[in-house]
Amino acid sequence: MKREILTPLKRFVNLLKVDKQDIFSIYVYALFNGILSLSIPLGVQAIINFITVGEVSTSWIILVVLVILGIALSGVMQIMQLVITENLQQKIFTRSAFEFAYRIPRIKLEAVDNQYVPELVNRFFDTLGLQKGLSKIIMDFSSASLQVLFGLILLSLYHPFFIMFSLVLLLIVYFIFKFTVPNGLRTSLKESSYKYEVAHWLEEVARTTSTFKLAGETNLPLRKTDEKVQGYLTNRKAHFKTLLIQYINLVGFKMLTAAGLLVIGGLLVINEQMNIGQFVASEIIIILVLSSVEKLILSMETIYDVLTSAEKIGLVTDLELEKDKGERLDSSDAGLSIKAKSLNYSFENNSAPTIKDINFDLKSGKSLCVAGSSGSGKSFLLQLVAGLYDDFTGSIVVNDYPISTICKENLRTHIGDNLSKEDIFKGSLYENISLGKSFVTQENVHEVIKVVGLSDFVESLSEGYHTQLLSEGKNLPKSIKLKIILARAIVGFPRLILLEDNFKQLPELDKERFLNYIFGSDKKWTIMAVSNDKEIASKFEKVLVLDQGNQLGFDSLSNLSNESWFNQIFIK
Repeated sequence: MKREILTPLKRFVNLLKVDKQDIFSIYVYALFNGILSLSIPLGVQAIINFITVGEVSTSWIILVVLVILGIALSGVMQIMQLVITENLQQKIFTRSAFEFAYRIPRIKLEAVDNQYVPELVNRFFDTLGLQKGLSKIIMDFSSASLQVLFGLILLSLYHPFFIMFSLVLLLIVYFIFKFTVPNGLRTSLKESSYKYEVAHWLEEVARTTSTFKLAGETNLPLRKTDEKVQGYLTNRKAHFKTLLIQYINLVGFKMLTAAGLLVIGGLLVINEQMNIGQFVASEIIIILVLSSVEKLILSMETIYDVLTSAEKIGLVTDLELEKDKGERLDSSDAGLSIKAKSLNYSFENNSAPTIKDINFDLKSGKSLCVAGSSGSGKSFLLQLVAGLYDDFTGSIVVNDYPISTICKENLRTHIGDNLSKEDIFKGSLYENISLGKSFVTQENVHEVIKVVGLSDFVESLSEGYHTQLLSEGKNLPKSIKLKIILARAIVGFPRLILLEDNFKQLPELDKERFLNYIFGSDKKWTIMAVSNDKEIASKFEKVLVLDQGNQLGFDSLSNLSNESWFNQIFIK
């Protein structure tokens, strides 16, 4: 099914729909506030009429009290609007944070193969502009619009000529917006794109600080920053030019409105078609209308920012997600069975297939070693088995279910791995091993810590398992990072273990202990691992050999040892 292409305006409307009850309440308060604001000129008109009599009367006192009450009630309405908009801002931030947190782990990897996901997540900061801008639009734009509308209606009651004048003014405002808004939005989007390019490049410089430090005399960071800032400034100037045109039109509009209404009002008084009180009241209304129109024009930059923020957030929320429904595997502790038949996969814009016509059958509780030359697709095959990529041809069957029909979250709950896509995140050591899985106990974590040889490391930490690790395991030795990820792979007794060839980075004693543990006779899990080490491969019941994505053989290591390519693939 083809996905609907959303414009920035549609995104904005969809955003409003979620909180339509709160927004409706704000507009109700704005409506009454607009009516109260315009009742003040009427009260002033009546007060002037009483003053001209030259006597203090009960009616005059009542009118003064009513005008003061009107001002007070108008203030109360504004306070109520402020309270609701504050709640609205909190909802927008909370909803956006949880939506990003939900979506990011579930994004289809095919959708971001050519993108850097951490840079995409920078769009979350548009939430701040969205929540501030939206409240300003709802408060100022709605109040100003209603005040202009009611003001022109009220003026029309004084004389029929004001009706035509009001319609002309509304048409002028309409055409100002019609001919300037599209270009303003377009330049705002381009400006924002370059803003993120600048931020991304600065993040890259920060991420590779040592690279540029060791490069010595190079101006590449400054040169590339200059290129991107130039792009930003060019589009910022184009955007400001549109805003400037709108402001110039505003000045002309104010002059036209003030001149027209003053001349018309003055002539009507001279011709005795309006009295002095009505003239003063109409001038107060004119001032309110002009002030409101100015608010409308000046709020256009905020409107552009909000529409742009909605569009930028959409770059993340529009990314296709993995399906969250499907078959759920049984809760047995037996290892998973994996079967691949005529399995093929090609990346977009890559003519050569990464995986081509792969066939194997791995029974429950058995083990398979995947070997092959560099770049032969070994690690990628494990990623396919983990359900990280969907756009393959052929079939992968897990426990007699086609992998495409299985709920991916449920499948991965039964899998432990140390795939290259695994990494250390900012959190405690315990969280980095357990990943917050409810079925993982403290005893499970203690056990795997001993298996991978991390006991001495944990004991050396003043806060033990509660020690906070930095992103990407910064300041940790590579061997410690590897052991943490290996511990993560086997904690909680997964039904399928997928391992990449990182064993050579382990001390011999730790490697032997780990291999003895995972191949223990009491373990029911299925193992699928990548290794060209003959000694390690000999521990597996079956070996699958790949070369440039093609399958060379699938058999026991001893049966494959007679092949001509055997000694070129396996070391030792």
